[in-house]
Amino acid sequence: MTDTEKHLEGGHGSASVSTLPAGTDLKRRESHAHEYGTEVEMERNFSFLSCLGLAFAMLNSWNAMTASLQLTLPSGGPVAVVWGLLVAAFGTMMNCISFAEVCNAFPMSGGQYDWTYIIVPAPFRGSLSFFVGWMATAGWISLAATASQLGANYVAGIIALWHPSFEIQTWQFFLLYVAFTLSSFLLNAFAVRLLPLVDRIAGLWGFIGFVTVAITLLACSSGDFNSGEEVFTTFTNETGWPDGMAFMLGLLQSFFGLTGFEAVSHMIEEMPQPSKNAPKVMMTSVLLGSSTAWIFLVIYLFVAQDLESVMTATTGPVLAVYHQATSSRTAATCLVMFNLGSMLFAGQGLTTIASRMVWSFARDRGMGPASPWLGAVHPTFKSPLWAVVFVAFWILAFGCISLGSSVALNAIVSASVVLLQISYIVPMAFLIVRGGDIYEGYEQSWSLGRWRRPINIIAMAFLLVTTVCFIFPPFIPVAGSTMNYVIVVIGIVAVLCGATWVIDGRKRFHGPGDLEERLAVARSAS
Repeated sequence: MTDTEKHLEGGHGSASVSTLPAGTDLKRRESHAHEYGTEVEMERNFSFLSCLGLAFAMLNSWNAMTASLQLTLPSGGPVAVVWGLLVAAFGTMMNCISFAEVCNAFPMSGGQYDWTYIIVPAPFRGSLSFFVGWMATAGWISLAATASQLGANYVAGIIALWHPSFEIQTWQFFLLYVAFTLSSFLLNAFAVRLLPLVDRIAGLWGFIGFVTVAITLLACSSGDFNSGEEVFTTFTNETGWPDGMAFMLGLLQSFFGLTGFEAVSHMIEEMPQPSKNAPKVMMTSVLLGSSTAWIFLVIYLFVAQDLESVMTATTGPVLAVYHQATSSRTAATCLVMFNLGSMLFAGQGLTTIASRMVWSFARDRGMGPASPWLGAVHPTFKSPLWAVVFVAFWILAFGCISLGSSVALNAIVSASVVLLQISYIVPMAFLIVRGGDIYEGYEQSWSLGRWRRPINIIAMAFLLVTTVCFIFPPFIPVAGSTMNYVIVVIGIVAVLCGATWVIDGRKRFHGPGDLEERLAVARSAS
């Protein structure tokens, strides 16, 4: 009996398993995989640098955290921005290291829902894997929607900077939102072979933008900086909550800029040597994202002359500080083009990951009766076309909500963090319980060894505490305009998940049924 059989014995819908000789070449393994129903349909076009560029552009940390400062400044102020990011970076890295080890042993495109199926005991394997898949899919789609929203915010801010008397209408903002969504859709649907090049450019653009904007802000401020005390010790609490709770709520901005660190695991079938490259990309992207974001936010706080006016500026917080620092509308507009371009690339990258998540989950019959379409790869475009269409549809649906209520859209944005963290909690819990037993008999190029359980426990603590905190309303007393509707979003996703499980999933969802073949192909890819 193979190790895979031991993992899956007695499970929900036990898989057909066949072990291939270690020396079998890739073409023979792919042919064998086809025999078991897992034909390798995606081309391995993504090099290590392409995947790193995708991950850096997708996290978009320095840009995303700056654009969402309004989440933190009332909930801790500069202290939450500067020190909260270090807290979030540490917690995220603990989670990233934990799952990087899992990805090294089990390079699977389903990411956390595949890992859940592998490590959870048989009686609960199918249902928990299905639940994790739904949480992760919903989280990635809602995270992709944030790029369209923040990109539209940048364009609206530029208009407000040059035409202060012009008030952009809701339908006009929605058209900007649609434009960003369509650009990501078209590239992912019909130009998939260009994506590796685009992702390399995206990573380079993001890094050049970070350096250029940071240096320009410092140079234009001409030594007129805020004091170190103002930047590093000023604590603001306008939430109504106690200071400790306000600080925890302020962490949402930092976690938002680092969430989705497992993105590259969903590109396993499109990259060479995924068992080695994917974990490297995961950890490197978090390190780069958190370090560039921390440096940029410190510079931002040093050059911001009036944070109160920044928060109420019609241009948005980014353009407001650029304008304050440069005293020039032209210079501020030129600088924000780096942010705007980075957000375009982020939207493209997030759509890529979200569509791969949908495609992989549907291929394992996780998306109900629509799975055969959503799990297919278009023979001409070599893209999971219907999965891309599905993602774009829901991104546009989220945008439609903003026509009636900006609060509802903000709930969806916040839900992206909570939903993805819920998808991490389930496999992390079983990693802690089972420890190194799950890796016995499987190839590992590196191991956490005796540090595994302490790191997993620290990671789990961060997930549990922050997930609970991010469900609380940001201000008290609570009113309709300040209520946190994340719990409603989670409830809707949970109901849809439960209904799909009852109607289709409990009979047809069997997890990665050809696990041994998929692992064989992934480990042989070069």
